[in-house]
Amino acid sequence: MKLKLVERLHGFRLIIFDMDGTLVDSQHHIVSAMGEAFGGVGLPPPDGEAVRQIVGLTLEDAFLRLAPADTPLSVHQELQVLFKRAAIAQRDVPGYQEPLYEGAREIIHQLDLPDVCLGIATGRPRRGVDFSLALHKLENRFVTIQTVDSNPGKPHPGMVQQAMAETGADPEETVVIGDTSYDMMMARAAGAAAIGVTWGYHAEEALLSAGAQVLAREMAALPAILAGFRRIGSCA
Repeated sequence: MKLKLVERLHGFRLIIFDMDGTLVDSQHHIVSAMGEAFGGVGLPPPDGEAVRQIVGLTLEDAFLRLAPADTPLSVHQELQVLFKRAAIAQRDVPGYQEPLYEGAREIIHQLDLPDVCLGIATGRPRRGVDFSLALHKLENRFVTIQTVDSNPGKPHPGMVQQAMAETGADPEETVVIGDTSYDMMMARAAGAAAIGVTWGYHAEEALLSAGAQVLAREMAALPAILAGFRRIGSCA
């Protein structure tokens, strides 16, 4: 049964958000957990900028980029275990904070219309997504949530393709909003539109080179940017 359309400025049926670096600023916790993981295997921790460049990738791919080239497979596997353990331990600390970017809550509410499906595509496991959404009381805002638990990691288009399958959206009715080149490549590989946001972890030049069709420099600009695509669609 189709929902009655309401007046809106854009024609997208499915709007997919990345999480880390787009909706929530989790860089300090990711850098800290990486430091604990590397320290646990006796390797020097990567610097913060290097860590920010791998946010969004699977842990396997992240450590392939961050660890020395001669790191044994067994150490890579241990790094993944230690990182997960550190990340979970951080969330268990009383007063843990993982702030939303300014304006994120308002934009989510503004875009969450009856004929629009909101989704998430993230390199996080589902456990981490659920924690963050509950922390910010956004559990019921996203109708499709795609994680690395059940999809290939970015920039593979699988997460976007699965989100489209779950919502019935076509590629031309779908847009991905993210802060990394992996988000942009994922979107374009799936045939979706790609909006890069500049408040996250990758540089503007990297976003554009990876396929961003437009850049958003503040959260409040997103509705007007979405309207500029002039797409048509409704969410059943």
